[in-house]
Amino acid sequence: MSQPSQTSETKAAHPEIWDIVFRSRAGLRLAGEDHGEATAPPILLLHGGGQTRAAWKATARRLAKAGWRAVALDQRGHGQSAWAPDQDYAIRRFAEDLLDVTAALPRRPVVIGASLGGLAVMTAAAVAAKSGQEPPFAGAVLVDVTPRLRQEGVEEVLSFMAADLEHGFTDLEEAADAVARYLPHRPRPRDLAGLAKNLRRDGDGRLRWHWDPAFVEGPGNIQSSLDEPSLDAAARCLTMPTLLVRGRLSTLVTEEEAAHFLGLVPHARLVDVSNAGHMVAGDRNDVFTQAILTFLAEALGPVSA
Repeated sequence: MSQPSQTSETKAAHPEIWDIVFRSRAGLRLAGEDHGEATAPPILLLHGGGQTRAAWKATARRLAKAGWRAVALDQRGHGQSAWAPDQDYAIRRFAEDLLDVTAALPRRPVVIGASLGGLAVMTAAAVAAKSGQEPPFAGAVLVDVTPRLRQEGVEEVLSFMAADLEHGFTDLEEAADAVARYLPHRPRPRDLAGLAKNLRRDGDGRLRWHWDPAFVEGPGNIQSSLDEPSLDAAARCLTMPTLLVRGRLSTLVTEEEAAHFLGLVPHARLVDVSNAGHMVAGDRNDVFTQAILTFLAEALGPVSA
């Protein structure tokens, strides 16, 4: 793992935020953002498919303020992290990346995984258990993801991700229109600076989402590797304190899927966030982050350096 670095512009605005780079076992560069004191107990934040570490900005700042070291990671093929040269985006690869980043931290982190990130958390716990290792995480939070997902919701997400892959967008306004159609329950933001972090400008001048198209279209795409029985078995390896945060408007994790998960992980806690869909942290960040802080306090006790 390299030493944290920071641009002068970022440092001037937020002196508590540092850029950080990890390397996977295959040498893949994984970029992240480090909030808080380096000696504080770590929390690792993993975004959902098609997102970047920017999705955690507000939550990471609150966690750091509460005494945690919040590390928000761009997962492989997303944001500023490298694209997989072999186009391998099987969930096992994301789980291995997670274990490599965890090993680079000074102590076991609490890990918070949204959607794709949560699948990586479950799978990483299973990989560690199969190899006879101790549980790799001090605690686990799954954000609107369980081993069983409603197929209609999955198809809706993948359809949105694939819709503008080829042509992209002329400008931020056009991209914002696409998001507004996909998330009609969420007010359209006036300030599009946050959206800009999820886009890249390609050589043809058009804006495209900041992730590798092979993630959904390549031979090793994410969906091809998902298997419910394997994920059921992986969930049972979550022996650490565990929280499931569900968006009550979610089309992927309904009450039925949540109940199934609690049957697999009976010690897990459940929080339902009203007026939130699949992207809970973006829909109701205040309620979401408070639920995380409450869980941390009740399950792990006071923050200790």
